[in-house]
Amino acid sequence: MMKGSLIIVGFFAAGIFLGIEGWVPEAIVRHDPSMYALYLLIVFVGISVGGDEKFMHIVRSVNFRYLLAPITVIAGTFLGIAVYLMLFPGEKAIESLAVGAGFGYYSLSSVLISQLSGKTLGIIALLANIIREVFTLLFTPLLARYFGKLAPVVSGGATSMDTTLPVIVKYSGKEYAFIAIFNGIVLTILVPLLISLLYSLGS
Repeated sequence: MMKGSLIIVGFFAAGIFLGIEGWVPEAIVRHDPSMYALYLLIVFVGISVGGDEKFMHIVRSVNFRYLLAPITVIAGTFLGIAVYLMLFPGEKAIESLAVGAGFGYYSLSSVLISQLSGKTLGIIALLANIIREVFTLLFTPLLARYFGKLAPVVSGGATSMDTTLPVIVKYSGKEYAFIAIFNGIVLTILVPLLISLLYSLGS
């Protein structure tokens, strides 16, 4: 289950190595094609969500109680960031909130934040959201045991619809699969919207 995260980190490290060694054509460095890659990534996200057979079923079956999961993820994440900002008052609130608004979706959030705020913060977003996914994969048994069956769903954030879903189902039960998928879909859609909104409010 951690294989995907390791592959992403591997490609990222390979990109750094190629950049340091100067093996990348100057035209690519000068024109920065990452924005076009971002647009393409967002299109693929839409295709993935819309093409999922469960998507329309979830939309038709949506219950207000299911909204509590993504609402809890958003509220808990931003509350944690508020505590972080109190401990480290020198940090920029908008940038910290944007990193948290990745909700575990490291591939999209890191590229988007890199475009909006620079590559350094993009790297921080990548690592922070990978850590969120890996934390969920490793500690779901403890989360489900000590904090309730819904805790792994909330911890997984956007990843609860795919990479962390198997471990969530295993330790929380099959009855939480539907909530986990719904939670992941909602947060996946909200990631680019919230990050863009945060930066527009801060500009």
